[in-house]
Formats: sequence, structure tokens, C-alpha cells
Amino acid sequence: MLSFVNSFMSWYLKKRIPTMEYFFTNGIAVQEQVFNDLLVEIKKTSFGRDFKLNEVHSIDEFRNSVPLFSYDDIKPYIDRVMHGEQKVLWPGDINWFAKSSGTTSDRSKFIPVSYEALEECQFRGSRDVLTWYYYHTPEAKVFQGKGLIIGGSHQVNMLTENSYYGDLSAVMMNNMPFLANYLATPSMDIALLPDWEEKMVKMIDTTSTENVTSISGVPSWTLLLLRGILKKTGASTILEVWPNLEIYVHGGVNFEPYKHQFDEVLGGPITYRETYNASEGFLGVQDEEGKDMLLALDYGTFYEFIPMSEYGSTSAKTKWLAEVAMGVTYAVVISTNAGLWRYLLGDTIIFTSKDPYRFKIVGRTKSFINAFGEEMMVHNAERAISAAQKACNCAVSEFTAAPVYLEGNSKGRHQWLIEFYKMPDSIEQFTIELDKELQAVNSDYASKRKGNMVLEFPEIVVSKPKTFYTWLKNWEKLGGQHKIPKLCNDRITIEQLLKINNE
Repeated sequence: MLSFVNSFMSWYLKKRIPTMEYFFTNGIAVQEQVFNDLLVEIKKTSFGRDFKLNEVHSIDEFRNSVPLFSYDDIKPYIDRVMHGEQKVLWPGDINWFAKSSGTTSDRSKFIPVSYEALEECQFRGSRDVLTWYYYHTPEAKVFQGKGLIIGGSHQVNMLTENSYYGDLSAVMMNNMPFLANYLATPSMDIALLPDWEEKMVKMIDTTSTENVTSISGVPSWTLLLLRGILKKTGASTILEVWPNLEIYVHGGVNFEPYKHQFDEVLGGPITYRETYNASEGFLGVQDEEGKDMLLALDYGTFYEFIPMSEYGSTSAKTKWLAEVAMGVTYAVVISTNAGLWRYLLGDTIIFTSKDPYRFKIVGRTKSFINAFGEEMMVHNAERAISAAQKACNCAVSEFTAAPVYLEGNSKGRHQWLIEFYKMPDSIEQFTIELDKELQAVNSDYASKRKGNMVLEFPEIVVSKPKTFYTWLKNWEKLGGQHKIPKLCNDRITIEQLLKINNE
């Protein structure tokens, strides 16, 4: 039976390959069509009437008519939908909301999820990951086993009848087709448990006896589960438990600092594939290992990009796909088939190819350190952590960093709080390697470190076990796509973590 299912799904998925290959050379035309389709829909909404979009007929007119929106800006419209009003942001009914990390004014964001966003964006993206895998791996047998999904939880949004919210993964699990549900593990009653710690125990108990062929989840939470399974089973490697495991689909954070740990835990080669799957939309997929992700062009999302050199300026102008350049760091702006319009996503990317459109995620618009002109971004920090791990034969579970500001005659420095799964022999040597790599990848940081003129040698505080876990638990962010802020230009997060660490 499962052999037939695998053969059918292989045939079904590969039917989409010619369409995806078309995007390689026709990306601009595809995005123009997406824009025109979205423009038809937005004119049917309260939002469209508020901004007189019946009079808009082009991308330039749209950019001139609709301002850029942060979550706090668009929240009054979302609140109306959450209270039961429809046709506010999208002409179709919206009954689901993806709950994600909060803003400056709220602990959580509630992102509307339409039927179209589920079918044409989230589910299409999930299928496309496997489409490319089956295309490049004719012997693939993913559908002859179970797919382990490490997601979040859901609960009923009591504002209105028949209105629900949860982590994006939970929203998707609640709406999955029958076959996908049948081939998923753990069962829905476990996968959607609201208590993450209870769910983790039950996931370990039940999935350890399944024939798991694929895994999808955020690396940090996935490692936690895999190590729990090794402890329960007494196995040395995961491939002893799941010998038919073929592919791990990851996203949410840079995988590079975790890859060595996965290689050790798994105990043998499997395929890794990266996705860019945010609560706001499925925005990218890696078609081949070793290549950067492809921008998801036909998922009902129209993209604009703000050069980070202009970000925050009142005169900042967005560029759409026809106007972007390679090697420039851009903040991502999206308009979607869930009713987000010119929405500031908060992520930053760099295009590495325009034929086809490939990109790397390099950080967050609010996740950086620039207290002394060093302009350190998340991808600098992650690369330095990876290099220091390799040089010192250790493993980092979590980290965050923040500036220690100038006081009196003292100079500034960066303070790192790091939780190690495997400690280095020498913290001093680890710090030397970290600092050396940061200077190699960031010339601004290097110039500030020269002669300790502005920045002193970094300070590393070794975290007690579970410090970061406790912080996430205190903020109700266990599981799903929740993650620790890697860099902060203020000391709010690191002081909260240091308080936990010192207790």
C-alpha cells in the first residue's frame, strides 16, 4: 500500500517541475501576475476602500497609495477580523490566525491565515520541498514511512465563535489533507497538546517506535527531541532508531551552527533542506543541497525590498523584483493572499543570484549590534560561532549577545551569554576564535577592535543548562518557531537571561 502511495506521490509532485523551472527565467513576469491578482482582491476589502485602491492600476501607483505597515500599524484591521468582521483585509473568510512572537506593544502577534494562504502558499511550499527532493532523488521513499512534524500547539480564540489561533505549524496540522495527516507523526492529539513539556515526553514515547522517513522543525527543538529519543532507546545514533530516515527540512534559524551536532546525533548521511517558512507566508525553498534558497514567486505573495542603508528613513523607497541588485542587504516587505499589505516582515536578505532568484537570510531588522559603529549582523555572529565550535571541538546550544556600553574611562565590549552542549577545553581560546572570525567577516568590527581602541576583547558568560529554555518558558515561547534573539542593540533580553542564570 505505502509503496503505491510513494509511487503516486512521486509522479504527482514531479508534475510541478516544469512550472517551477519556468520561474527560473520568468520571475519578473510571475511577480507581475501575482501583483495583478492581489490587486483585484484588495479592491473588494475595507482596507482597499480606505486607501482608494479602485483608482490604482500599477505597482508604482500601489506603492504611492499604500504606506508601509508594521504589525502595530495593521493591528487595528486584524483586531476587527479577530472580532468576527470579514472582508476587512481579504475578501474571503478568515477563521485562523498564526500566533507568533510579540512586538514592542504586545506579547504576541496574530497573523491572519486565509484559505488561499494555506492552500496556495503554506501547503504548496511544503509540497515543493519534497518535489525538488524527489526530482533529484529518484530512489526516494519518503512516503513509505512517517513524517515527524515538530510543531507548536493551538487553542481556541474565544473572541468569536469558530475562530482559532495557534503556532503556524498547529494551524497547518489542523487543516492538513487526509493523506498528509495519515502519514504524519505524532498523532494530532499529541501534536496539538498545549503543554510543550508534556507533548515532548509523549512525542519521544510514540515516535521512537515509528518508521520515520522525514523530519521537519526548527533545529534547536529538533535536537532536543532527537537527544530525548536516544536517551529513551539507548541507541547511539538516530539512524539506529530510524534506519529509513532520508531528509530533514529545517527553517527558522541558520542551520550552520547546528549542522555538526546533527551529523553526530544522526550518525550517518541524510539530506538537509532549508525553507523560509514564516507565520506571514512561505517565502523560499532550497531545491538542492549546497545552493541558496529560491524565492517563492507563485505563492500569492508580492515582494518589495528596502535597502538597509535606507531602512527607517522617511524617504526610503522600496524596490520590487525587477529593481533589486545582488549583494545588497534588503529588508523584506510583503503583500499576501492572507491580507497583509506592504507589511514589514522584519527579516533581511541578500540576493546571491537573479537567474534564478536565489537569496540568503542574513538577519532581522531589529537583531543587530551597532553600539560603537561595528554594524554586527546575525549572520556575522552565526558564522563566528560556527568557526569557534569547529576550532575548539565544542557544541553551542544557544547564544545571545549585547553591548556593554562605555562607562567613565572604560571602553565598550560585547557580552555573550552562551550555553554549551559540549564545553570547549578553554573558554579563552573559544573567545579568541570567535573574535578572530568576527574580525574576518566584518571590517567595521575589525576596525573598532584594532588596538582595543573602541571595542575591548569580547566577554563570554557561560550559561547554566536550561537558562535559555527557562527564558522561553517564562515568555510562553516553548516549541514551534520560537527562538532566542541572537543579537540585541540594548541589554533588555540579556539582562533577563543573566538574572535567570544567576538564580
